Amino acid sequence: MRVALLSLMDAAAEEPSGLRGHLPIGGRSVLRHQVGLALAFGCARIVVQAEALTGELVALQHVAESAGARFHVIPTGRALVPLVSPEDELLVLADGLLAVPEDALRLLNDGPVILTMPVETGLAAGFERIDINHASAGAMRLPGRVVAGLGELPPEWSPASALLRIAVQAGVPQRDIPFAFIDQGRWRLIRSEDEAHRAEPGWLRLHTIGAHRRSPGEMLAGIAVQKIGPALLHAGTRPYIVTIASFALGVLGVGAGWFGSATIGFALLALCWLVAECAALLARVERASLLASARMAPTGAAFALLLDAGFVALCAWRSELADISGVAAALRLFAPLVLVLTLRLVPAVCAARDWTSWLSDRFLCGIGLAVLSAIGPFDAALRMVVLALLAGTLLDASAVGRRTANAASTIRE
Repeated sequence: MRVALLSLMDAAAEEPSGLRGHLPIGGRSVLRHQVGLALAFGCARIVVQAEALTGELVALQHVAESAGARFHVIPTGRALVPLVSPEDELLVLADGLLAVPEDALRLLNDGPVILTMPVETGLAAGFERIDINHASAGAMRLPGRVVAGLGELPPEWSPASALLRIAVQAGVPQRDIPFAFIDQGRWRLIRSEDEAHRAEPGWLRLHTIGAHRRSPGEMLAGIAVQKIGPALLHAGTRPYIVTIASFALGVLGVGAGWFGSATIGFALLALCWLVAECAALLARVERASLLASARMAPTGAAFALLLDAGFVALCAWRSELADISGVAAALRLFAPLVLVLTLRLVPAVCAARDWTSWLSDRFLCGIGLAVLSAIGPFDAALRMVVLALLAGTLLDASAVGRRTANAASTIRE
């Protein structure tokens, strides 16, 4: 069985009455982040050293028990001895350690290990010295047999520090964490409220910057989450609440178009997509930090179809053909449908091209349609946009075909 030992004893450096584990990152305490890491590591028992059972610890107990783990609060290290058998494995995380879970799990998955870093770097970051060359990186995976040594030590000793010394003497392998983890803010010790505030934007940035080249709307959503995301998360605003706001903007946009204000409607639908993208990014932060709740941001294929249907409806209501009696609704819907289908088809056909990501950006689409609606004539401009998209796709496909043919002929030669 795997057991996790966490601590809630060290006071925050600038606020002696506070505790490091309670410092908030992304709207959740550092200790909550550690509980998520312990559960992802497969720990069936989570032990927290604390002076008393508090309301936050009770909330963490519910989190652990809902995931099928047992939760214990102990006052001293000696109380850990009966909770860990020699056959168990013990995960030890330093008080205030904040690490990207993916990195931590990868480093800890190769058997018993003491994670370390160069002593100068470690001491400057607040970690504990091991020897003349190394400092602890705040995380260890130890065999359960080393815990028995805590029973021979005075109760005032920190169990994490004591276990570090016992493990070093027992010859548990040591491994340095990559320096890039520290340099990029992927692995750090949070010791004060000021450090938590400084770490939070970088923590959000780590989880909101995607690997692909982003469109303007995606970049704007990322900037918005990095700027106002901490305030939203600290206020308890979960991703699904942001999604509700997105749906409300969508309803307002369709309503504006129905009452004849298509330009405002297009702008509201653009904001609807942007807010939904922010909700998806916040949900990604929670998933990546192992904080995901059951209610996430439902902004998948169904949402995209509804949004495109809203754009088609607004285009049909904005059409100059709507003012001509006897014109069938199907005729007014034709150009908007072709536009939406083209916006969906081109990225699928030219998936390898960077510029196609812009066609999936409904914020850009909504703002563009709002501009066309404001300056008019709308129908002619809409048809020109469709023709330009189709012509650009054909030219791009022809260029790819020529390069492929040239490459094939070169290989034959």
